[in-house]
Amino acid sequence: MFGRRPDATLVTGLPTVRRFMPFISPRRNDSLVLYTQEIEAPAALQFVEDYNASRDADHHITLFHLLLRAIAMAIHQHPGVNRFVVGGRLWQRHGVWITFAAKQEILPGSPLLTIKREFLESEDLDGMVESIVSSIRSRRRGEKTTSDKEMSLASRMPPWATLIAVKFLKLMNRIGALPKGMIDSDPLYTSLFAANLGSVGLEAGYHHLWEYGTCSMFAVMGRLKQRHDGVSVFEVQYTYDERMEDGLYGGLAMANIKKFVESPETLRS
Repeated sequence: MFGRRPDATLVTGLPTVRRFMPFISPRRNDSLVLYTQEIEAPAALQFVEDYNASRDADHHITLFHLLLRAIAMAIHQHPGVNRFVVGGRLWQRHGVWITFAAKQEILPGSPLLTIKREFLESEDLDGMVESIVSSIRSRRRGEKTTSDKEMSLASRMPPWATLIAVKFLKLMNRIGALPKGMIDSDPLYTSLFAANLGSVGLEAGYHHLWEYGTCSMFAVMGRLKQRHDGVSVFEVQYTYDERMEDGLYGGLAMANIKKFVESPETLRS
């Protein structure tokens, strides 16, 4: 229990300053680094067009798929951003998990589904696309995750009971007693949460980090637009818990995301 978790390993050998950071800034939102990134899109747009030309509509990709793939690859290459602070200690997460949203139906005003999946280092782009398509299909058919069932139950409880239940879950998380099955299905126990505001024509914006769960990064993708020189670009804005690693390390990981998207052939294998 104390010193053990089913989803992570305790990070040891930390410098003194980093060991004390969780006590100086006990909340994620006390420790935010905000980072804006502009990504040039021409090569990625051509890649998407060529990729989709030989596939059926159900397996078409978008710029957002490429961004998810680039984020996963960058996290695998920079494991220091795949950490989280719980109980005043720093933990190295097992696996790269990304949570994102998809429409319940391809209709205006339809509700969003939250999808969480593990992005394996060994999978290629085709495997990622097939897995995402399968996950979205399952959710659209009404498949419920453990987290969905828990929230459905909580919504039927009186507010005071829900508050007690959430506090109990936070305590269980703090002492490492949450079951792995519950963690794996919960969208807020994730390496990074990604949102695509560009899909509804909006600019990117910074998003807070939840104090519940273990999400230490948020990425928001904005709309495609023309820069002053005529080049198509989009922005991604990141919110980053600096208690994981310093801002320079995080910046290097995010620079790799940009490099991957701007050279999309690197995302195939």
